[in-house]
Amino acid sequence: MKISVIGKGKTGGRVVDLLGDELAEAFDEGNPPTVEKLKQSDAVIIFVPGDAVPDIIDIVIESGIPAAWGSTGYDWPEDLEDKVVEHNSKWVLASNFSLGMNIIRKGIEAISAGSAILKDPKFHIHEIHHVHKKDAPSGTALSWKEWLDKEAEVTSAREGDVKGIHELNLKTETEEITLKHKALDRALFAEGAIWAANQLVSNSKIETGICTFGQLFDQIMEEQ
Repeated sequence: MKISVIGKGKTGGRVVDLLGDELAEAFDEGNPPTVEKLKQSDAVIIFVPGDAVPDIIDIVIESGIPAAWGSTGYDWPEDLEDKVVEHNSKWVLASNFSLGMNIIRKGIEAISAGSAILKDPKFHIHEIHHVHKKDAPSGTALSWKEWLDKEAEVTSAREGDVKGIHELNLKTETEEITLKHKALDRALFAEGAIWAANQLVSNSKIETGICTFGQLFDQIMEEQ
């Protein structure tokens, strides 16, 4: 399977490394993607910052090939689903392509439900990333708050070349619970994006339109 990769930064570059030159076609500002070039691939994986999405989103839509997006800090258009379906395509949007993060999601949902029996619980989500990350809080931290579905303080820090650390703290007057995820190597995001792209192409049960990485993960797990 041939995969186009848009964005050759820290994570996109790892996707290209894992796929190899025979399976990957890399695009960046020096070699911008076109509809015709994308159509030569079976799927596309995109890791560009949110402010670069407007430059390529119409090209990806028009190509009609399955797309795995790892871009955060961008407000997706309200009519995006209709456009993707119109072009008979399948997209997955992810704030974080870590497969292990979906295990964390289940843990956060359990903490949220269980906290109902606690007295006056306080929630705090803290994330740390490398100094070059533009959006704060991270898309993953915002997802954690969404999964928690509770009032929570969200804070951010930018340090060195940190791949990604996220921590949820639940505290009452008598006890404290902490849930933590630490990315050790950006290969985990690249591996998850490649897994998602493969599912979009090979799994006929995935319907046209847009799903989140979590929805895709849950569907595949239910099929096992």
